[in-house]
Amino acid sequence: MCNRFDFKAKANFAGISLIELLLFIVIVGVGVSGVLAAFRLSVQKSADPLARKQVVAIAESLLEEVELMPFTYCDPDDANALTATSATVVGINGCATTVEGLGPEAGESRYATGGLQFDNVSDYHGYNSAAETPSGIKDVSGTAIPALTSYNASVTIASTALGSIPAGGSFATSDALLISVTVTGPGNTAATLHGYRTRYAPRSTP
Repeated sequence: MCNRFDFKAKANFAGISLIELLLFIVIVGVGVSGVLAAFRLSVQKSADPLARKQVVAIAESLLEEVELMPFTYCDPDDANALTATSATVVGINGCATTVEGLGPEAGESRYATGGLQFDNVSDYHGYNSAAETPSGIKDVSGTAIPALTSYNASVTIASTALGSIPAGGSFATSDALLISVTVTGPGNTAATLHGYRTRYAPRSTP
């Protein structure tokens, strides 16, 4: 009896049936496909951190550039830019010829290619690198950076209240500005940074 039982047990485990083999193949196939799908997803997302860091770095750089600009009643090229204490043309405390407004003056651009360069915080309002030719991020001379052609930056500036400083009804009467820089990149990555700038005229026009 023992010998016959041992023989049957060995016979039962000596091989596998076709159905068992097919089930094994199906189970392994499903498992492998799941692993491959997860691997493919991780590879696709592996570039995201780099793109996210890049959009933040570009936004930080542009925001700092804007914040370092003068914020005066008159255009910094105006003869009274250092002394004017109001946004008026001609007068004891006014500008000689050009009151600074929201947006660039005629002929001004960020890179001064064929004209004047941005010289006031307000000049950056409405700036959008996507509208330039070529589009994309550029160096200080206005030359496109090949590795950053898929990135774009835009700037908006608005009068705002800041602490005890009232918002003011317009750029000319506001003593505080809210600067918003938005940068977009590959894979729908985007970052928006905000900064504040207060008026220090008529003390200096760096």
